Amino acid sequence: MEDLRTELYKLSDEKYKKFHSGLCPNVKNIIGVRIPKLREIAKTISKEKPIEFLDTYKCEFYEEKMIYGLVIGYMKENLKTRLKYLDKFVPIIDNWAICDCSCSTYKFTNKNLEKMWEYLQKYVSSQNEFEVRFFCIMLMDYYLTDKYIDKVLEIYNKIKLDKYYVKMGIAWGISVAFVKYETKVRKFLENNNLDDFTHNKSIQKIIESYRVNEETKNELRKLKRK
Repeated sequence: MEDLRTELYKLSDEKYKKFHSGLCPNVKNIIGVRIPKLREIAKTISKEKPIEFLDTYKCEFYEEKMIYGLVIGYMKENLKTRLKYLDKFVPIIDNWAICDCSCSTYKFTNKNLEKMWEYLQKYVSSQNEFEVRFFCIMLMDYYLTDKYIDKVLEIYNKIKLDKYYVKMGIAWGISVAFVKYETKVRKFLENNNLDDFTHNKSIQKIIESYRVNEETKNELRKLKRK
């Protein structure tokens, strides 16, 4: 762990740093290490001393925060322990990439759907942009199911935090939900309380999907707000 930052600098790729910095324009502390490498490091830590790392490591760089979030997903610990460290991690998320990559790693959610649903509710009313983004992406990744789809759409419809990455997270979630529950989500798009940006962005993302036919896309275009 003492050598982690040194190792990250050795793995730095200047071209990738420039490219990824363009995708995360508000993040100034990117070293430039590709995600697969960060996942390898996180998996190694999770097999060796994950708790010591999570308890003691001070994250200053983008890559360090990413690793921290990934270790929570990869380590072999019980849900109570994971939630303890999620409480520490979620408030330090400061960009969409760390948020979304971490969420996709939290496969333990599938075995703890009800408990995780209860845990996640505390983020819905947060005024922190990326705490709410975390909430939205977790719903998209794990709760677009028969049991939860109505609840997810209801929650997306009620979130009013006027932040770009929250709106984009909701739009992404709705577009993914459309592929799985077309009839239900189409009715939602015909009558919802989303702001115009989020409503139109949801439709745009659905239209961009290769899994939606052209006839359906043309019908959805008529639902866009001017």
